[in-house]
Amino acid sequence: MTLIIREEQFGDEAAIFKITEDAFRGKPYAGGDEQILVDRLRDQNALVLSLVAVDDEKQVDAPPAEKTVVGHIAFSIAINTDGSAPWYAFGPVSVTPERQAEGIGAQLINQGLTTIQSWGALGCILTGDPNSYSRFGFAVSPKFSPANEPAEYFQLKLLSTTTPTGTFSFHPAFYE
Repeated sequence: MTLIIREEQFGDEAAIFKITEDAFRGKPYAGGDEQILVDRLRDQNALVLSLVAVDDEKQVDAPPAEKTVVGHIAFSIAINTDGSAPWYAFGPVSVTPERQAEGIGAQLINQGLTTIQSWGALGCILTGDPNSYSRFGFAVSPKFSPANEPAEYFQLKLLSTTTPTGTFSFHPAFYE
């Protein structure tokens, strides 16, 4: 089957919620509310880029209820205390459990990073397993970590020549 990465459309919300919930269920690194975070970001107009992976090219124009959404990634604005902008954060990224390890998450991450870079992003941040994200150019960056994040998992990928001098913060929806 052909995998299509496209922006979230009205009607994709339930599939995104379920995929995110299923992908993080029982994971020791998960807070259990990742699917709710995506809804909070959307409700607060903070979900600046929401991409889904659709399993079949023929379904791209099908009504949302007929689409097979198998993955999702959320991007929101990140703030640096030095005033430089725009910075973005990504997460969560999720793939339906039966389709994990097929490269769907990687395609979502790469497309998302390409998109925000085309918007003039200075860089992107995340909190996650360094072994998972170093292959996308993210580096552990504890000196830029928000105080309420585990510094050993805070990562930054520069998408420009601008290096931040302050610390970052994620959108408040991450902490509600």
